[in-house]
Amino acid sequence: MKLIILDRDGVINYDSDQYIKSPAEWKPIPGSPEAIARLTQNGWRVVVATNQSGIGRGLFDMATLNAMHDKMHRIVNQAGGRIEAVFYCPDTDASKSWCRKPNPGMFHAISKRYNLPLTDVPAVGDSLRDLQAADAVGAQPILVMTGKGKKTRAAGGFPDRTRITSDLSDVAEMLCS
Repeated sequence: MKLIILDRDGVINYDSDQYIKSPAEWKPIPGSPEAIARLTQNGWRVVVATNQSGIGRGLFDMATLNAMHDKMHRIVNQAGGRIEAVFYCPDTDASKSWCRKPNPGMFHAISKRYNLPLTDVPAVGDSLRDLQAADAVGAQPILVMTGKGKKTRAAGGFPDRTRITSDLSDVAEMLCS
């Protein structure tokens, strides 16, 4: 099985320091729906692993998160792609929750759901915590320069095995060529 794990904010859609709090604020990064479509059409199973502390902070509720994800699925489907599942953690950073990246809880849940070790599974993110969670389970961390990616690259300290690419379209090109 070819599985790829994507972070959401900053990888698939634009991110905001004020959080993405509504479907109206959820806007895809140009080329990301098409990149997911290319991955899907080349046999990749696409899953999303995303911290969503806006729920824990009371900025939005589950119905709103579901509406944002419905919009994401619709846009990706219209481009010819498919996101199989969305794993999320609603907890704030202060909670030190097992599921919140950089902790690997969501990745363990993905491994269990697909009955698959995540060794060398591509895991795409724009923040240090995304890369650390991937590395903790032996997945292949891939840093994109969208979202917080440029700041993450400049700060350094990410896992040695991290691959760096410009955006999700470049990831699709790398994996589907």
